[in-house]
Amino acid sequence: MLTGQQGNPHFGVLHLFSFAVLFAGFALLSKSWHVLFHAQRSHVLATMGPYMRIRHPQYVAFVLIMFGFLLQWPTLITVAMFPVLVAMYVHLAISEERDSERAFGDRWRVYAAETPRFIPRLSRGERVRPANSH
Repeated sequence: MLTGQQGNPHFGVLHLFSFAVLFAGFALLSKSWHVLFHAQRSHVLATMGPYMRIRHPQYVAFVLIMFGFLLQWPTLITVAMFPVLVAMYVHLAISEERDSERAFGDRWRVYAAETPRFIPRLSRGERVRPANSH
């Protein structure tokens, strides 16, 4: 094994940690898509649920899922592709933000100013909710 431990690798610390990361990623993805689906149907800015803490929870979820699988199956290709895929998601998020700013104007700018892109703030602090948000 990678860690030098013997025994069933499916019960190793790294493997169990990968399951926790995968579960967190899929749970975040599910919650994010639910909120985004309803916001898009209503033509409003998604700011509820995970979107209250970060602007791109779906991409954070994809990165967590990729990282969880990387922990389970570390090969040269998966290790090399991981940073490439993360960079692509960052680029896509920035591109989508430009579209959101055009679509929602000041509501987007207020939301973007108070909500981190990928990593939530540790303190919950007071937030000003944008008007007409979902």
